[in-house]
Amino acid sequence: MDWKKVSIMTTEEGLEFLCYKLDEIGITQFEMVEDAASTQKILDETAQYWDYVDAESVLAARQPCVRVYLSDNDVGAEQMKKLTAMVDELKSIKDGLDLGSLEIVSENVRDEDWANNWKQFYKPMAVGKRLMVTPSWENPPEGTGRITLKMDPGMVFGTGAHETTQLCLAQLDEYVKPGMKVIDLGCGSGILSVAALLLGADSAVGVDIDPNAVPTAYQNAEENGIDRSRYTVLAGNVLDDHGFVDSLGKDYDIVVANIVAGVIVPMTPIVPRLIKKDGMYITSGIIAERAQEVMDAMEQNGFEVVYTENRKDWMVIVSKYRG
Repeated sequence: MDWKKVSIMTTEEGLEFLCYKLDEIGITQFEMVEDAASTQKILDETAQYWDYVDAESVLAARQPCVRVYLSDNDVGAEQMKKLTAMVDELKSIKDGLDLGSLEIVSENVRDEDWANNWKQFYKPMAVGKRLMVTPSWENPPEGTGRITLKMDPGMVFGTGAHETTQLCLAQLDEYVKPGMKVIDLGCGSGILSVAALLLGADSAVGVDIDPNAVPTAYQNAEENGIDRSRYTVLAGNVLDDHGFVDSLGKDYDIVVANIVAGVIVPMTPIVPRLIKKDGMYITSGIIAERAQEVMDAMEQNGFEVVYTENRKDWMVIVSKYRG
């Protein structure tokens, strides 16, 4: 299948707001491209994990934008209409947040182009206390004593590079124990559910509204030596399809959701149907200004917030289900 790579040009301060607006119109998977200064900081922080990177190429023309990949078919065309209308509405707002030009840049991308583009910049990275997230075409650094999590993004997001994914991985590292079963709501590439299995969980389920997530997550599980007897990936809508929620089972030790606040808040009343008493609910993808809204939803549905962390204005919120 061919895809359209659509970039909305903005400012550094407009990145999170655009992600929120995209989620409002039903586009829930996106990539944030930060400015040169932010990208240089990432390169500096991860330098110990790679031998060489062409920094000039990585930093060139690094204008902040939010990027989405839309399927080149009728569904993608309808999403593009909504995206364009949303941007036109934002352009009419004269006061408030500086969103920059909001220029929309679109280009066609083939599956193989996507894979090769990621290979330029995606390098091994240490996450949490025990994990080393590594693309399949790279060898993990030797002598670290860490568990290697091989992860390729495919056409869905989730490489471990973003703060929200790293925050979730660190909390899974903290809470996953042998014998547990885990469900990942909004699994994308499968990075969180696969990580849970590598960290010792007995079984995991990955769920995503995007059918493209299913083959990608299964492929990443296979890369990590995980058999399908331990791992199930399903496409469905947990917000609207109650029968689908029932089919997922119950008594999960951990429910993890790295999505956005606009999905986590209405999803939280559903989570008690999935989680066991005293089970852990790990959530991220939450911008700091919406953290209280998420915590209020948790407390109203029987959860006790036990941990929060803010990284570059992205939050992870961990709660325990008290029933």
